[in-house]
Formats: sequence, C-alpha cells, structure tokens
Amino acid sequence: MKNSKVKGLLGLLVLLFAVGLFGFFGYDTMDDIKLGLDLAGGVSITYQAVDENPTSEEMSDTIYKLQQRVQNYSTEAVVYQEGSDRINIDIPGVSDANAILEELGKPGSLIFTDETGKTILTGDQVASAKAGIIEQNGQKSYVVSLTFTEEGTKAFADATSANVGKRIAIIYDNQIYSNPVVREAITGGQCQIDGMTDYTEAENLASTIRIGSLSLELQELRSNVVGAQLGQQAISTSLKAGAIGFAIVAVFMMVVYLIPGVAASIALALYVGLVLIMLTAFDVTLTLPGVAGIILSVGMAVDANVIIFTRIKEEIGLGHSVKSAIKAGFSKALSAILDGNITTLIAAAVLYFRGSGTVKGFASTLAIGIVLSMFTALFITKGALYALYAVGFEDPKFYGTKKDGKIINFLGKKNICFILSIVIIVAGWAGMALHKGQTGYVLNYGMDFTGGTSTNVTFNEDMSLDDISAKVVPVVSKITGDADVQTQKVAGTNEVIIKTKTLDVEQRQQLEDAMVENFGVDAEKITAESISGAVSTEMKKDAVWAVTIATVLMLLYIWFRFKDIRFAASAILALVHDVLVVITFYSLAKWSVGSTFIACMLTIVGYSINATIVIFDRIRENLALKKAGSKQTLEEIVNLSITQTFTRSINTSLTTFIMVFVLFLLGVSSIREFALPLMVGIVCGTYSSVCITGALWYVLTTRKQKKAEK
Repeated sequence: MKNSKVKGLLGLLVLLFAVGLFGFFGYDTMDDIKLGLDLAGGVSITYQAVDENPTSEEMSDTIYKLQQRVQNYSTEAVVYQEGSDRINIDIPGVSDANAILEELGKPGSLIFTDETGKTILTGDQVASAKAGIIEQNGQKSYVVSLTFTEEGTKAFADATSANVGKRIAIIYDNQIYSNPVVREAITGGQCQIDGMTDYTEAENLASTIRIGSLSLELQELRSNVVGAQLGQQAISTSLKAGAIGFAIVAVFMMVVYLIPGVAASIALALYVGLVLIMLTAFDVTLTLPGVAGIILSVGMAVDANVIIFTRIKEEIGLGHSVKSAIKAGFSKALSAILDGNITTLIAAAVLYFRGSGTVKGFASTLAIGIVLSMFTALFITKGALYALYAVGFEDPKFYGTKKDGKIINFLGKKNICFILSIVIIVAGWAGMALHKGQTGYVLNYGMDFTGGTSTNVTFNEDMSLDDISAKVVPVVSKITGDADVQTQKVAGTNEVIIKTKTLDVEQRQQLEDAMVENFGVDAEKITAESISGAVSTEMKKDAVWAVTIATVLMLLYIWFRFKDIRFAASAILALVHDVLVVITFYSLAKWSVGSTFIACMLTIVGYSINATIVIFDRIRENLALKKAGSKQTLEEIVNLSITQTFTRSINTSLTTFIMVFVLFLLGVSSIREFALPLMVGIVCGTYSSVCITGALWYVLTTRKQKKAEK
C-alpha cells in the first residue's frame, strides 16, 4: 500500500512537472507562432497588368493561379483584384517586402519561341514540371524536366520538326532560361530547361511552372508592410478570453466530476502547452479561423474526458470497484472517442489538401488539436487518474455514481422535433429569398465575398490601430451604413488602408469630406479603388469540393465502422440539418457573411459529426446486448442510448459554449461576428444529436423492417 502511494505521488509530480515544463515552453514559443494578416499584418504587394484593358476572365484566372502560387509561401495569403487591371497580394507574418518580391518572383508567363520570335508553345500546355540533377563528366547540372499535355506534345513535335538545326528559346518572366539547338524532332512530349545555379533555383522554377502559365503579364506597382487588420486588441482579448474560458471549464469539470475532473484539468493544461509548441513546430500560420480550429479541438478534448468519466460513473453505479471502473471506463469509451476523432480528422485532412487560404489554416490547427486531444485524454488523463487513486482517493464518493434512471422517451417527441426543424429551415429559405429580392444576394455577404472599395488615407499623425478603430471606423460606418469595415496601417508611414463595401460616387465624396473635416486630412492624399472579394469564386469551389469529399469519406467511414449505412445516412442528414439551421440564423439575423463564415460552418460540421458518433456508439453497444438476449424493443434501445449519453451531450456542449461565449463577450467586433453563429451551431448540434439523429436512424431502420415484413 505504501509503495503504491509513493508511486502515485511520483506519478503526480511527474505529470505536474510536465505541465509546468510544456506550459513554459508553450508560453515561451508563443512569440514564434506565425500570425496571419488579420492578427499580425504582413506584406501587401500590388501588381498591374502590362496589357491594357484585360478581360475579367484573364484577371480571374491570374488571381486564382497567383493564389495557388503564394500558398507555397503562406497558406493564409490572399489575392484579390483592385480596380480593373490591378491585383493585390497580402502575405501574412513577414515584414520584408523586398525579400518576398525576390522569393515570389515577378509573375509572368512561360513561352517557347523560335528564332523569328514567334510563340510556339505556352505554359498552359505543360502538364508537369520537376526539378532534377544530371551528372556528366563528373559535373552536376540542375534542370527542370517538363512534360507536355496532349495538345502541347503535338505543338512541340510540329515545332521541333520544322526547326531542326535551329534554336528554340524557353522564356520565363521575359528571361531566357534555355536556348538549345534542335537536333531532331521531339515527339515524346518532354524536354528540359537547364542553366540553373543550384537545386533550390530549379525547384522554385518547377514549383512556379506547375501552377501554370499566368493569363497576364504583370509588373510590380507598389509594395507595403501593413499592420494587422484586427489590431493588437483582438489578440489580447482573444488570449484573455481563452484563459478565462479555460479556467471556467476546469472549475466546471472539477465540480461536476470531482477527482476525474482534477485529472482532466491536468491533462487539458498539458494539452494547451503542447498545442502552442506544435503550432510553432509545424510552422502553422494562425488566423481567426485557426483559432476556431483550436476551440473545436479543446471542445473535443473535454468531450473525450466526459465520455470516459460518464462510463466510470456507470461502472461504479453497477457496483464495481473504483479501480476496475476506471479500467472499464477507458476501455468502453475508446470506440466512441476513436470514431469521433478519426471522423473529424478525415474531414480535416481533406480540407487541408483540397481547400485553400483560411480553410487550409483551419484544417491544420484542427488536425493538430485532434491528435493531441486524443493523446491527452487516453494517456495523460488515465495516468493522472490512476496516480490520484494510488495517492489515496479510493472512495467511490470522489468519482460519483450513475445508475440507470428513468428512460426519457425522446422518440415520442420525434415528429414535433422534425416539424420544428423543417419550420426553422424553411424560414431560413424564405429569409434568403426575401433578401435576394431586396439586395440581389441570398445572404448578407461581406466584402470578402462581394468585394468593395479600398480607400487609402494619409493622416497628419501616426495613428495606432486601436485609435483607428475607436475614432476613424465609426465615422466610416456612419457613411457606409455598415459595420463591416477593415483597416490596415502601412508601416513606417501615416497611411491607412480602409476597406468597405462598394461605395458609389456620392459616398466616396462623403468619406473624403469626413476625413478632411474630422481629421484635417489633405484631400489630395486620399485615393480610392474598387477591389474584388478576397474569397474568389475558385476558392469557394475549392471549399465546396473539400466539404463534399470530406462528407462522402466520413459517410464511408461511419458505414464501415457501424456496418450499417443507415447510421452513416442519419449522421450526414443531421450534419446537413445543423448547417442549414445556422444558415437560417445568418439569413434571419442578416448577419454579415465574411471570410470567417467558411471556418464557422466547418467548425459546426466537425462538432456535429462528433456528437452524433457518441450516441450511435451507444446504440451499437445496446444492439449487441439485444442480440445477446436482451428483450428491449428497438424504440427502447434508442431512447436508452440517448438517455445514457444525455449528460455527456449537455456537459460537452456547455464547456464548448462557455469557451466561445467568453470570446463573444470580450472579443472585438470581428471576433463576435464569428463567435455568435458558432454558439448557435453548438446549441443546434446538441439539439440534433439528442433529438434528431437517433430518431432518423430509428425511422430509417423501422421502414426497412416494415418493407421486409411486407
């Protein structure tokens, strides 16, 4: 007994030391975490098309390809149109515009020309480009191997056949990279660019060419170092909200779950430190949507602990000893934890590889959080719990008990719940139809989607971002009649970039007059340009495709794990339900739909599917008992399963809601714009998991049985 207490005490000390150590390293590396343009600013580069009057198709294609290119530098970089022939690139987390310009390269096009200067092949006819090293006579040469498309192969074969003995130049960004003599017709659809000084140069060129030839040749117009869009206040309040929210959650866990709650708090504290370290280690650029991914993963970390502790209470309620209850609790909770987290991890992986911009940032932080939450719940919480037990907390009263009480008849209310959900969703559609009739858009899209006006104002003094938010933004909002105003400072100057919804000529004049009257600005130092939405059509398509593929893969995984497609179908229907209900909120509240909208919807998808898996895991377990001889009806099994997991559903949702609610209370307007719909999603996800998913599965299953009987 004495030895076990010593081991338990040593185990606790090791865990607490680990919390302190990783907490210190996490805090120490916070300054090394890359922050996005919205949180820390970065470099803004403006290019102008060399050709006059480019078409909208050429601009759109060039913007998309540049977006793909700059993501090699930062996943959070954004590209958008300014005016009719300019393209802006905002790259976060850096302060040296010249270094970026050098690394990014002057965007241009790849062409192949003959000796008359005639273009015989263009970059969009290149299927792939790979860097390589060739050794000849002991000397290394660095090359880029090109493979052409079917169209490109034919064009290159025709060109080389007609130019045997002559030169064909390979030109990128108006620079001749290779100018070889054609010795024979090349019909295999491949060639090489040589002349690179090292492998890095070859790889950079290959990477750039792989994106495809730009539709337009561009020239640099200006480059600036810009300040954060949200300001230092957004960062400080978010950190404060996170700390307060975490403290409330820790206290809640200890009050509700007693000793297991203490173990969970230790594990969660270690989890926070590990997340901070991993963000630095994996070079993740953290933006507001990334913060959303962390919030969701914290909720899932709490959820895993709640599932385990509920199981432990049940085992104690059945009369088992505390030690055996702890062992059984972790064992029985494992399948629900793994299925829920793996399902969400599948979604995160697809979103990362198929998504772009903020979607990619969200996916990376979510994936890191999921892996760490599983690790801390299954190993750290377990170790802490056994250590606390060994120290002397052996009495069942320290762990609580849960006996099977009265089964709630959830299915008896299924028709009411179905009707309520349909009414809410239809109300959302009606709201969208009304909004489209009034504005031309189904939702209140912000400038990230619709574009707007960018006004550059040079003030007479160097104003801080907080001063700009407090003094300038209210003046701008009064003129535009819209709270969606984004501001950025140009470092080293008094210049401020103010982005608003699209302003007509009269509003632009009003804004100019207001700047002159209120701040004494020289009218000649005010310029305005129309800008496109930072979320391009292609980025929207990428997001839609990513979500679609993720949904299909989640459906297949659930089908595989539960051996019943009705589980998968019910989960996906509930997921769609939650998304539509949140869209109803956006519609009826006329809430601004900005870049955070995508992250918000993705968070809700992850949260919804995880909550559903827990209930389905119980149904699967109770169905196995029925096969083993239990005489319960299918309706009783579903009601029992939902009742058994009801406390978990409420407590998990409450802890996640607390985190987001504190963020909403303390956050700046842009944070609140994201937090409020997320709270709606959490409430909706809880409602659907308790009232909709089990009922859907029951309806689908009984219908099949009735058809079989007929």
